[in-house]
Amino acid sequence: MKNLLSSLRVKEGEVYEANYDRKPRWYRRLVDAGVEENGIMPIPLEQRISTRYSNLFTVFFTCLLCLLPIPTGMLATLGMGLSLRDASLIILFFALLTSIPPAFMGIGGMETGLRQLIQARYSFGLYFVMVPLLLNAATLTGFSLLSAVVGGQTLSSLNTDKVNVDVGIVIICLVAFAVSLLGFNALHLWERWAWIPNLISIVIAVGCGGSHLHLQGEARPATPSQVLTFGCLIAGYCITFGGTVSDYSIYHKPHRVSRIRVFLYIYSGLLFPSVPLLILGAAIGGAVPNVPSWEQAYHATGVGGVMSEMLAPAGGFGRFVLVVLALSVIGNIAISMYSVALNLQMLLPFFAKVHRFLFILATMAIMIPMAIRAAEAWEESLTNFLAVIGYWAGCFDAVLIVELLVFRRMDYSTYDHGIWNVGEKLPSGLAAIGASLVSLALVVPGMAAPWYTGLIAKTTGDIGFEMAFVVTAISYMPFRWLEIRWRGHL
Repeated sequence: MKNLLSSLRVKEGEVYEANYDRKPRWYRRLVDAGVEENGIMPIPLEQRISTRYSNLFTVFFTCLLCLLPIPTGMLATLGMGLSLRDASLIILFFALLTSIPPAFMGIGGMETGLRQLIQARYSFGLYFVMVPLLLNAATLTGFSLLSAVVGGQTLSSLNTDKVNVDVGIVIICLVAFAVSLLGFNALHLWERWAWIPNLISIVIAVGCGGSHLHLQGEARPATPSQVLTFGCLIAGYCITFGGTVSDYSIYHKPHRVSRIRVFLYIYSGLLFPSVPLLILGAAIGGAVPNVPSWEQAYHATGVGGVMSEMLAPAGGFGRFVLVVLALSVIGNIAISMYSVALNLQMLLPFFAKVHRFLFILATMAIMIPMAIRAAEAWEESLTNFLAVIGYWAGCFDAVLIVELLVFRRMDYSTYDHGIWNVGEKLPSGLAAIGASLVSLALVVPGMAAPWYTGLIAKTTGDIGFEMAFVVTAISYMPFRWLEIRWRGHL
């Protein structure tokens, strides 16, 4: 027992060391096969050796080149009554804007060698970081279960008598589990190539069923309230990557590539698949009420049923393409489960020495029944989820960006590896939490979720995300300045 406890102890300032030669042969074989050894410990500069920077594009491009954006876009026309033109403009503008914070934050993984929520400790402190940590884990689990529902619905639409949605969800989750288990290199390898069949299958589906997409219902011009409310959903879709983006760049070598290039890789990886597929979803949503077979399929098996109807003219080949479409969500679930496992490793000090396998297994065990439950009220689940996550992510991104720009003056060397798990040397976190709480004074009356609409939002529409980001950023500056004066250090 004493030896076990000793092996789980993490020393203050301990960084990752690849003690490859000291490990058993079976362990070395796993590492040689591509299984990632490290969890949340900082990666020293000499071990950040990857120069394949284009992976930072493909990991997000493939993650989002799947079915998940389609039902999100459908909410605009099918759920909120927007026209396709108005929905497309809202998607484009808000995606262009809200993809900037996570793309900027992703540079920090390469420059610091720190996971995203470990970087957050340098603002939120060792203890208060638990708040965004748990919120981020819940968000990633939510995205995973929504992806699992879409994939499960699509598999089920092949034969609803033999494969129900629940079975489809389990199949999708098990495959994603295997990919996420292997770790960083395996994820980048999967995401580097999996976009090809995903893209081909989406193009075929649009080619087969696109003749019905012009059958859009009449819609009144969008009101400011509708614009801001749907824009908040798009913000929740894009900006939440700020909680994970550095997890996928910590092994990349800095100083060999410009920060602008890294930013553009991540930004385009988020933007290029999202905008076209969200707009495609809006087009499908607008056509569903006017195409009887699509409407019937949507009520039976959701977006998977609609995709099945779109591919029906292709016969047996269309059914094969439908399977590929269902599997397209694996890349999205895999990176989410990977980051959730990392988040769980940060909950308690000794968890850093517990392998990600156990946390991924626990996440999957929780996610499968939750996804099955979410599938029973699909549209409501999606709307509630996207409406809420943008608020906390706005606070989180604002704190980390202001910390880097204002107080650390873009000097990544101030993220000292020697204090990453030393509570008394890290910030107290009072400034970050205080600024986030101050923003709630305007977030709550400015939010418009299906279960609650604030007094301000009744007039303006949902402005909760904007208030969260702007008010937190403004409040954090004086709070953090006072914290630095009080503590005597960053």
